[in-house]
Amino acid sequence: MPHDFAQALQALQHFQLTPWKAVGLLGSVMFTSRWFVQLYYTRKHKRVVMPLAFWWLSVIGSSLLLAYFVVGKNDSVGIISNFFPAFVSIYNLVVHLRHHKNNVTGDETP
Repeated sequence: MPHDFAQALQALQHFQLTPWKAVGLLGSVMFTSRWFVQLYYTRKHKRVVMPLAFWWLSVIGSSLLLAYFVVGKNDSVGIISNFFPAFVSIYNLVVHLRHHKNNVTGDETP
């Protein structure tokens, strides 16, 4: 175990921020920050709330992570692990926007 820890520390010492790593890190920050937004709204409304910002952060974060894993790193595990969340986030965002549009226009069609 101490050898693994030393390797991790050595990797951090030689960390180089490339443009694609910046894209990946920004995507990771955005994807993670959605939970803080959700927690804020849930505490504010005293019930579980999934605000629109949650889905936007999910879509943007997933898209940036997909770009990083497809172009910047060419990592199939990262691509697979971020493709489905991106798809679900886009779907939920579209459903949310349709629901909001129907509420504004008074249209009851699904």
